[in-house]
Amino acid sequence: MLEIGGAPGAAARAVARRIGTGHILVIDRSAAGVAQVERNAADEIASGRLSVRHVAAEDFALLPSEEPFDLAFAIRVGALDGRHPEAGPAASRRIAAALTPRGRLFADGGDPLREIDLRRP
Repeated sequence: MLEIGGAPGAAARAVARRIGTGHILVIDRSAAGVAQVERNAADEIASGRLSVRHVAAEDFALLPSEEPFDLAFAIRVGALDGRHPEAGPAASRRIAAALTPRGRLFADGGDPLREIDLRRP
């Protein structure tokens, strides 16, 4: 699972506790946000169920050792919620490239979340 804009780490920690043998990667454009996640999720990081990376959604790419994600979610991410529309297309392309062909992206703005269709041209 991939969380975009995951500081301070509360959602990722909740997922990590329930993910079984899976893994959640948190990305955040803010170095301070990454530090918050590292601090707040130290146990989950140490267990290998959670990792965090300092990168903006519109610059994100899988590392060679990473498998694509089945599911991604974002809460209050300007590139996906309309606050920073100039970053939206690049962020959507980067996230789509990091998901499996059947992967799905959910963001705030729905009840409780809305799905963002990444298959659009």
